[in-house]
Amino acid sequence: QVQLVESAGGLVQTGDSLRLSCAASGRTFSTYAMAWFRQAPGKDREFVAGLDASGKGRSYSYSVKGRFTISRDNAKNTMYLQMNNLNPEDTAVYYCAADLQFSLVVGGRGAIWGRGTQVTVSS
Repeated sequence: QVQLVESAGGLVQTGDSLRLSCAASGRTFSTYAMAWFRQAPGKDREFVAGLDASGKGRSYSYSVKGRFTISRDNAKNTMYLQMNNLNPEDTAVYYCAADLQFSLVVGGRGAIWGRGTQVTVSS
């Protein structure tokens, strides 16, 4: 089974960019749909972006569309989240998730989750 590990997040300033990565173990990474979620303090976990196994189908939340880009490199067993023009509302713990079904992973019901990484955006 695939296991997921997010890269370190960090503390950035408003307007900065940051790229998160999610490294997957196992040989079947290319068969999994992937997604990023985030959870801000005191709030529910929310969907950020999703990517199907082929890498061609993408979905974004309204709040990040146009600023964030999700991608994957199956040869490296890694998924990425490029975050541009960050603002304090993007401050959260970011999680990557995987499932064989795209609908499940983007719906927050993915079978596999990473432990999360903190992203803090200062004003």
